[in-house]
Order: sequence, then C-alpha cells, then structure tokens
Amino acid sequence: MNSMFDQHLPRNEANFAPITPLSFIQRAAEVYPARLAMVHGPLRRTWAEAYERCRRLASALTRHGIGRGDTVAVMLPNTPTMVEAHFGVPMAGAVLNSLNTRLDAQTLAFMLDHGEARVLIVDPEFTGVVGKALALRQRKDPILVVDAEDEVWTGRQDRIGSTTYEALLAGGDSTFDWQLPGDEWDAIALNYTSGTTGNPKGVVYHHRGAAINAVSNILEWDMPKHPVYLWALPMFHCNGWCFPWTVAARAGVNVCLRKVEAQAMADAIREHGVTHYCGAPIVHSLLVNAPEELKRGLPRGVKAMVAGAAPPASMIEGMERLGFDLTHVYGLTEVYGPATACAKHEDWDRLEIDERARLNARQGVRYHLQRDAQVLDPQTMKPVPWDGETMGEIMFRGNITMKGYLKNEKATQEAFAGGWFRTGDLAVQHPDGYIKIKDRSKDIIISGGENISSIEVEDVLYRHPDVLAAAVVAKPDPKWGETPCAFIELKAGAQVTPEEIVAHCKKYLAGFKVPRAVEFGELPKTSTGKLQKFELRKRAGSTTAIEV
Repeated sequence: MNSMFDQHLPRNEANFAPITPLSFIQRAAEVYPARLAMVHGPLRRTWAEAYERCRRLASALTRHGIGRGDTVAVMLPNTPTMVEAHFGVPMAGAVLNSLNTRLDAQTLAFMLDHGEARVLIVDPEFTGVVGKALALRQRKDPILVVDAEDEVWTGRQDRIGSTTYEALLAGGDSTFDWQLPGDEWDAIALNYTSGTTGNPKGVVYHHRGAAINAVSNILEWDMPKHPVYLWALPMFHCNGWCFPWTVAARAGVNVCLRKVEAQAMADAIREHGVTHYCGAPIVHSLLVNAPEELKRGLPRGVKAMVAGAAPPASMIEGMERLGFDLTHVYGLTEVYGPATACAKHEDWDRLEIDERARLNARQGVRYHLQRDAQVLDPQTMKPVPWDGETMGEIMFRGNITMKGYLKNEKATQEAFAGGWFRTGDLAVQHPDGYIKIKDRSKDIIISGGENISSIEVEDVLYRHPDVLAAAVVAKPDPKWGETPCAFIELKAGAQVTPEEIVAHCKKYLAGFKVPRAVEFGELPKTSTGKLQKFELRKRAGSTTAIEV
C-alpha cells in the first residue's frame, strides 16, 4: 500500500539517475579539464584529454557492434590504456574483464571462453601467452584482438591483433554521446577468482557497487581533491580496488607503473609528489627494505593501504621511519576489493609498537558505505559474542557485494545463503567490534596479494609419478607474506629431490603458485585417513623443509 509520500510523486529523469562511476570522469573533465590526469614515462594527459579518449574508445567499440552485456577483455599492465578501459568499455554498455597478467595460457583460455569475450586488448609484453591462450579456446566465435602500444615498453613488439589500440581510437568519435546504464544494477566488470577448486569463478560487479566502493575509498582515506596516486597495485586485481574510479572522482593524477620495483616506486614518489598508493605487503616491503640511499628524499605523509596479510610490527615500524601512514584493509574479489578497514584511533599512537601492530593487524570494521560486516555462526546465522575468542565466519551484506558468479547459480546461492555473502574466512570479533581472521576455511594461501589454492597445487603434485600423498599449506615469508610449502609422502623406493618437485610444478602452474619449500616424510593423518593440515601449518611455521 502506497503512503501519501508516494502518491503523485513519480520517479523520473529529473529526480533519479542510476549511480555509476562513469559520471566521475565526466565531471573531472568538465570541472578540471586542464588538470593532469595521467603520467606514464614522458606521457602527460589532462582530464579533458583522458575523457575524450574514453569516449573515442566507447564509440569505436559501438561501431564494432559491441553493446550492452558484451564482454571486452584486457590483458594490460598499469598503463593509461588500462585506466581508459575502465571508463571507455562500460561507456559502450559493455563489461570490462581485466585478466590477471600472471596467469598461464590454459587459464586465460578458459576465462576468454567462459566470459564470452568479443574484444581482447593486449599489451605487447603479453602477446606470447595470449597467442597460446587464443589457440587453446574451445569456443569458435571470433574475438577482435587489439594490440595496445606503449612507448615505455622496450621489449619485443610482436603483434597478434587485427588492429592497434590507437587505430581503434582514431575510428571513434571524441564527442560520443554515451548513455548512463539503464539500471545501476547493470554489470560493469567481470573479475575471476583464483579458482580454489576447479575452474575460476567469474565475479560480476554492478555500476552501483563500483561507484559506492570508489566513494568509500575516498571516505576511508579522507582523500582530498587532486591526490597523486601511484599505481603499485595491479588494476586487474578487483579493478584496482575500484581506485581508477576513485582517482577520477577526486580529479587526481594516475601515476602509472609498468613494473613495481623499489627504484621505480621511490623515483615516482619523489618526482611526482605521490600522496597515495595501495599494495600487498611485498610492495610496501620493497620500500621498507630498500637501501637507505634509495629512500633518501622521500616525502613524509604518504598514505599507503595494505591488504593480503596483516602488517607485522617490522613493516609498521619501517613505514613509520619512512614517515608513511599505513592503513590495513581486508576484502575479497566478491566485495570489490577492500570492504573493511582497521580504522585507527588517536590513543593507539601512545602504545608500544608491538601493541600497535597487534591492533593494526586486525581486519577491522566495515567500509563506510558497506551495509554490514560481521562474524556470524555459519549454522545459526547469529552474531558470535564479541569476546575475541568465539570463532565464526566473516560475512558481508550491502551494496559493495557482487551480483553473483557468472553462469554458476549453485555457487551464487551458496555464497548468499542466509541473506549474507559468506566469505569462507573464519574469524573472531573483539569487544570493540573489530574483526580478526583466525583461519581460512578453504586453505587459501595469500602470497604477494595473490590467492593460491592449496588444492590446485596438490593436484599438480599428485601428477608426479612418485608422489603417494601431498599437502600444501602456507609458510610465513618475510617478503611475500605467505608462500606455498609442500609436504610430500613418496611411494616406496622412490628417490626424488625437492628441485625435481619444483621443476614438475613449473610445468603446470603460474610461477607464484609453485612451492617455495618442500619436505618429504609421512604425512600426519586422522584415524579415518584425513590429512591433519593444522599439524602441517605448525611445522611450516618452523619447518626444516628445504627452500628451493
């Protein structure tokens, strides 16, 4: 029954518009047309120029028959082309699928097929693996392959496309009248998980969630107008945690980096006056552990965001010596990247470093515009006591949550069972409401910010003819946060070296998934024959496993 406040008060174009991050770049170009938007080597582009190129891209895609619901895949590092794709692709009504540049050809082929990509924009650095992936596709429908140019790239310039990116843009209209999405629930991006069991799952984002998380980033960081943002976080990872849209909303500067190295980061921070950057623990450690002469002259007050593993005391201390302000966030692909933050309090500054590290290591509280984040009992769906001891599962609900998994109704229903998104991460909630992860129910290893499935690595180990049983767990690593550690029980009489095991794994796995430590021996099992991974985790923490 309608109330009096609904009668004769219809929703119309004058009082309602779909929320979308595409409006952010339009405003930046209108209000700050001459302000710097892109920095990449010698390249400089203003917001007016960036917006014009995004409109050209949208127009060109439309002229090639790309429209609402079509998938445009990109295999790109952190270049201006990647930033433009985050606007130009959805301006055409299409869905952006940013492919992980670290993946193998077989996995990429699956993603191209599953996402039904109609266009693929590829950087020259990745033409080799992409060429193999295209050959492995099962679908026979054609893909328009576009070669992206980049003068900063000094390697081979092999081309596999039928056109180049600049030629594609030249065929587009810089005044293209792109339209708002018909519904803010329309898909804007497709991101694949690391595939904990079987094939990766395709996570679908909507315009509303992308815009809302982009604004939440601003609120969480108190981000002022015109920040200078360093792209140390891969934009293929949860769409760069929505920061391509965040930077546009603040009319900031995108400082692009093809490769994340300590020297390149330090030089960029000094030269361009970087104010903000995000990254996995390894990215921050690059600066913390760099030679003193490399760090000389770094500006103080740079805001850094870390996720992937809790920052240890040594990292917090190292960042403080640099004068950097570190914020710890937590999230998953399914919640657009960061969806909780360990919000700091002034009285924490008076505590000893170890106590501050303990407080900052928690996953924290919900992002500003996320409706809720709690630790619930997965059976009863009731909140666990806030005692810092009772375990439950981290669950989210609100606008910063995926639409669901592409073509996987069963997995979607399971993920949303009970009216919450179930992360699978086991945690406690402290008396102040801050969440702290205790374990990962799916045995995920987070290495350098990348998720690695222990099951996937174990499957490869079992392919070795001399392996009787195998188990893979996370081994603490000062550089990567965690790395895979393999415990292997060999068949009777078998003689295998750790180096041979690693060489075997390299045939089937991306480099970051290959075990960094191998130990042979009988695996601990329960009376029913189930492997006791908790025992192996203890051993991995102080293991004598041979580092390879």
